[in-house]
Amino acid sequence: MLVSGLSAILFVMGLWGAFTRKNAIIVLMCLELMLNAANLQFVAAGVYHGDTAGWIYTVFAIAIAAAEVAIGLAILLSVFNQHETIRLDDINLLRN
Repeated sequence: MLVSGLSAILFVMGLWGAFTRKNAIIVLMCLELMLNAANLQFVAAGVYHGDTAGWIYTVFAIAIAAAEVAIGLAILLSVFNQHETIRLDDINLLRN
């Protein structure tokens, strides 16, 4: 029960940060916080039910998160080279 509450708090903090921040790197960090909250809940559910499926989902989610961060940072570097900013309000790629 305590872990579920902690997971929910972490998820809400990540969601709040993703919606309120304007720096793209901070938004990526908030998305990672949300993903880690989901991973914590998977592990807690696996321990509660005595099943290893939660652990397996978490390992795959961590691997996917590593790829997501690498691709996200590469995109941000490319955007920074073109627009010289990573503020989400200043970047409007669909208009150009």
